[in-house]
Amino acid sequence: MENSKIILFDGVCNLCNNSVTFVIKRDKKNRFKFAALQSEAGQELVERYRIDPAKTDSIILIDNNKAFIKSTAALKITKYLGGAYPLFYGLIILPVFLRNWVYDWIAKNRYNWYGKRESCMVPTPELRSKFL
Repeated sequence: MENSKIILFDGVCNLCNNSVTFVIKRDKKNRFKFAALQSEAGQELVERYRIDPAKTDSIILIDNNKAFIKSTAALKITKYLGGAYPLFYGLIILPVFLRNWVYDWIAKNRYNWYGKRESCMVPTPELRSKFL
């Protein structure tokens, strides 16, 4: 887990769960581990990195002992995916306020657009090793 990049996600959000599945399929070098924000491991990491869940409640990336939130987290994740997805990392040059405005708009509407689960995603036995 030392070299792993950890993605914390909203475990009841369908968009977030679909994003986790998307990353897993494109994580060819097996760099990422995952934890739902609602899980014990997720809560421990939120506390350890002093992340305010009121300010970000969807995707958080922990990489090299630093926590990244919102659009910065999403763009940094793309940097490590297979295919052409690392090209999206180029959007990091846009001002943070602009990137986060788009991110916040999507995050605010994600339950309305994509729905919500009653409980957190339960990984399949094949994927269990990817979750904390």
